[in-house]
Amino acid sequence: MSQDHAQLDSNVICQHIFPMVHADATICVKVLQGSVESAYGYKVSYKKVWHTKQKAIARIFGDWDESYDQLRRYFNALQAFVPEFRHCKPLVSVDGTHLYGKYAGTLLMGIAQDGNNNILSVAFALVEKENTDSWYFFLTNLRRHVATRPGVLISDKHAAIKAALERKGCGWDHNVYYVRHIASNFATSFKSKEAKRHLVNAAYSKTQEQAQYYLELISSEDHVASPQMMGCIRGLEPPKWMQHLNEGRRYGHMTTNLSECINSVLKGTRNLPICAIFKSTYHRLNELFVIKGRQAQVQIASGQVFSQFLQKAILANREGISQMLVMSYDRDTTVFTVDEIAAVGVQSLFRVNLQARRCDCGYFQALHYPCAHALAACAYARLEWK
Repeated sequence: MSQDHAQLDSNVICQHIFPMVHADATICVKVLQGSVESAYGYKVSYKKVWHTKQKAIARIFGDWDESYDQLRRYFNALQAFVPEFRHCKPLVSVDGTHLYGKYAGTLLMGIAQDGNNNILSVAFALVEKENTDSWYFFLTNLRRHVATRPGVLISDKHAAIKAALERKGCGWDHNVYYVRHIASNFATSFKSKEAKRHLVNAAYSKTQEQAQYYLELISSEDHVASPQMMGCIRGLEPPKWMQHLNEGRRYGHMTTNLSECINSVLKGTRNLPICAIFKSTYHRLNELFVIKGRQAQVQIASGQVFSQFLQKAILANREGISQMLVMSYDRDTTVFTVDEIAAVGVQSLFRVNLQARRCDCGYFQALHYPCAHALAACAYARLEWK
């Protein structure tokens, strides 16, 4: 096959690949390279096709340099969504995603979730790379201007995030980790799949007793490796990844799902000029708010007070109430004991404190809505769970 040809310049190549890039801006350079080769009989270098693709993208989405000049206008437009955070759970998941285009960089993001489990991007920052200074800038401004209520920050164990949080003035009193990264760090040192599974189960446990059960399984697995594994677990800062130790601040969020959802949306735009990314994000958020706003108006008009997610969760928790025996422990302080009379071989007796919103099962305080035992106590005392 012949090599590059002098007359096969970027203008000719751009005219050929333009329809393909316009249809799919994420199309692989090697695919474009093969298409040019098939059409003209010459093998053009990867670098030449890559630069020509950037030229085509600039024609479609705007000039790369001008895109950075327009950033302030798009950031100002996105600020309109900041007040919506007051309707979200008091937690923010943060992550960074690399940009691939004429100018590289990293997009730092803050993601929240409302009471109906809708995901919302609440903050962006474009930085040269992930380091302590860039994360400190992002996290400080996120705390100061967006997440102003007391809450928790969820992230991986990135060294730069940890260093930024430890720097004076960052403003975050509580931060926790994704369980997946804790498990991955553990698995790097210890190859036992069973121990890793027990570690994850301990992290998800909502009570001290459940967590201790799984930790004891790890400690008794291997008389040689187990002491080392337990020492490693203690060094992983358990309050930052074990659910029962965080006093419900996580609202049950243990995974990277929030960040991964946004990353999957941005995946097809990370090689575009920066304003094209923000323009796409702005219009998607605007469209989402219009749809969700209409849905909320219909629900309010029909007399609904709580989100559909909460209503479904309450209905599911009510299913087993008939199999529970409730006894009043202290009616003045709304403390009850609830016995799951159908339970065999597991804990069946739970103390419920409605006033403190706590139950021995751990679900009430972890998820912030009544568990089945709390609903049973409400029904017994003829109290509205709302």
